[in-house]
Amino acid sequence: MAQFRHHTLANGLRIAAEIDNRCYSAAMGYFVRAGSRNETDIESGLSHFLEHMMFKGTAKRSAADVNRELDELGGQSNAYTTEEQTVYYATVLPKFQDRIVELLTDMLSPTLDPREFETERQVILEEIAKYEDQPPFGAFERAMERHFGPRGLGRRVLGTAESIETMRVETMRDYFNRRYRGENIVLAATGNVDFDALVDAVEHQTRQWADRPCPPEPQADDPQSLPDGISMDAELDISDAAQAYFVQMSPGPSMTSQDRYAARILASIVGDEGGSRLFWDLIDTGRAEAATVWPQEFTDCGAWFAYLVCEPAAMQGNRKWMADVLRRTAEQGVTSEELEQAVNKATAACIMQSERPSNRLSSVGSRWLICEEYASTDDLLERFKKVDQQAVANAAKKYLCQETTDVLATASEAAV
Repeated sequence: MAQFRHHTLANGLRIAAEIDNRCYSAAMGYFVRAGSRNETDIESGLSHFLEHMMFKGTAKRSAADVNRELDELGGQSNAYTTEEQTVYYATVLPKFQDRIVELLTDMLSPTLDPREFETERQVILEEIAKYEDQPPFGAFERAMERHFGPRGLGRRVLGTAESIETMRVETMRDYFNRRYRGENIVLAATGNVDFDALVDAVEHQTRQWADRPCPPEPQADDPQSLPDGISMDAELDISDAAQAYFVQMSPGPSMTSQDRYAARILASIVGDEGGSRLFWDLIDTGRAEAATVWPQEFTDCGAWFAYLVCEPAAMQGNRKWMADVLRRTAEQGVTSEELEQAVNKATAACIMQSERPSNRLSSVGSRWLICEEYASTDDLLERFKKVDQQAVANAAKKYLCQETTDVLATASEAAV
């Protein structure tokens, strides 16, 4: 049986662990409240840029040392940045717990060398260019910008080419010292973990974090202006695009909403990638390549997404078809058979995810960082099983009947 333990250090760092000594591995990760919604215009893309720089050396290790030691431990490691957090994680054998914790902790005190900064700037610019060549990515970015505004949750995680080209290493240092403080960070662990040893080690290794300077907040953005490189048009002209890409957004449940589990079940019934209403009507019939819906939860709000990919000439008709499916669902609710199937899918996914500590890490770390809440696998199973037809019907009326933000990406000559 898994056991949950947590502890807060004097410097504000929180440690949360789901311990199961039956596991053959242990997963560790630092979850930092530093995402694109925390940035200003001059910092746009900095959270993600800084994520890259964490692998570029510390006072104790060169960039080569960091990557070599990660490889030596023989597990899996990586990092990612979202609108609300940056995460650095690794999965190793339990005997390497001390080594991986020391390495990850050291990485969170980067040198931010100016030469590495300039090299990585070019890597980020190439990454932005790569994604700009992918129509779905641009459509989702534009939808977020139009729905939330170009700042806050609508700010691009990668930033823009303009913001990265003008970024200064001094700006990064100030941002690091403001955001990478104990009170903004959770160290999460799952699997075969020695919790007492973990707390003792991290308490010693992070003792100097409290001494980090706290620079003043940067100048506030002008809300009447657009950040450099941002356009708010509802249509994107994608050269050489063979298909049309449609993204629709409306409000959805937050991470603390009581109806978020009903919304997830609703999304499975209406727009799961297999066996849903949209699947049978649009994908199985060959009308569209993709037709799906899902909720995305943030700290204080959420979003409901609808996504459609098809031939440009079929887009108008398919959009109407999708709208009709959503309208009928809001008016009529769902059947008991659909509910049973969706709940079975959700609970099976929870059980399969719980089999590996690495799969549980994000759930444990993110929820403790954002909500200071722990939900075991059994808790999640119980919440899904409690969802009934009325709860799904209420979620459908609430989330499928709101004003939407629409974005269409297609080649200009194929505009629909």
